[in-house]
This record gives sequence, structure tokens and C-alpha cells, in this order.
Amino acid sequence: MYSEIIKRFLDILFSIILMPLILIIIIVCAIAIKIEDQGSVFYAALRLGKDEKTYKMYKLRTMKENAPDLRNEDGSTYNSDKDVRVTKVGSFLRKTSIDEIPQIINVLLGNMSFIGPRPDLPEHILQYSDSEIKKLKVLPGITGYNQAYYRNTIQWKERLINDVYYVNNISFMFDLKILLKTISTILLRKGVFIESDNKNTEGGKNE
Repeated sequence: MYSEIIKRFLDILFSIILMPLILIIIIVCAIAIKIEDQGSVFYAALRLGKDEKTYKMYKLRTMKENAPDLRNEDGSTYNSDKDVRVTKVGSFLRKTSIDEIPQIINVLLGNMSFIGPRPDLPEHILQYSDSEIKKLKVLPGITGYNQAYYRNTIQWKERLINDVYYVNNISFMFDLKILLKTISTILLRKGVFIESDNKNTEGGKNE
């Protein structure tokens, strides 16, 4: 009952309560983004959601316009504090996770939750094992077990194991612990970047 009804009710309730503050933050960030490089404010990309459905996930743009897509060897996003693709404003937005705020729009639309497994790229479903695909039984989250406890410090396959663990143990108390831990992780700026020398360049943008 919690995962299907109560959790969704709480998502809608807190999205509406937080929306005035969120709009103010987005407006301030939008001005800063425009001042720095005149590019688009938002970044929207297809992500894999509940029941294998794809949707557009919204973020504040943190990279330069038309930046190349860099990936680690396991297919995960390359993320480094030395990434020249990231703007000065974008670096601050990433470190504070403010770039994720527009995903509250996704929460209201019903294709994300405040808490759940972080969504993967649509093509990643081809790399899931039979057990890993279980992460798609719930809505992806703005934050989740991985983001709260590990952020970007573990490899993609390890994240999938944790995602399945979350799905198998979802509860109000577990979500509350993840939320409190997320706040702590963001304030202490833990695990913002994952360093890897193994990266590939692909076409398109990657945020």
C-alpha cells in the first residue's frame, strides 16, 4: 500500500508545497546560466522509467552547449571536477545538486518520485540481468539509496545491486532514512565526482 498509494500521495503533496520555492530557485539559476554563456536553461533527456517506459527527465543545464558525451567503460556517465565541459555555474549546481531540482516537474507528472532508484539511459536496459531489471518496478527518484549513501563513488553495476535492494525493502522508514542521509551528503558535498581514466566519447550531450 505504501509504495503504490501513500508514496504517490506524499510526492504530490510535497511537490505542491515546495513549488513556490522551487520556482524562485529556478529563476535565479536561469539568470546565472544565461549570464555565463547565453545558452538554454534546461536540459531534457530520455530516461528509463517504471515498467520499462521512457520519459523526458528535466535538469538545469550544467554543461556548455553541444558538449560531447563522455562515458566510462561500464557505460556510466563520466563525472569529474576537472571536466572542461562543465560551466562555472554548472559546477556549483552539481556540487549542491540544485541542477536536479526541475525533476520535481517529473514528480508531478507521475514519471518520477522524490525517492527511488536513479534512472538510467534507455539503452542500458539491454545490459540489465534478470534480477537487475527489477529496479524498473518502481518510479525512479530524484534521490535514492545510491545517491544518499554513495553518490558518484561506486560503479554502475554496484548501483544496480543497491537499486534492487531498495525495491525489495521499500518502506516509509527506509525512504525517510534516505531523505535525511541525502541532506547530510549534499551539505557535506560527499562523493560529488567519480574519477576514471577509462572514458569514451560519443555523440550528443551528457548531463
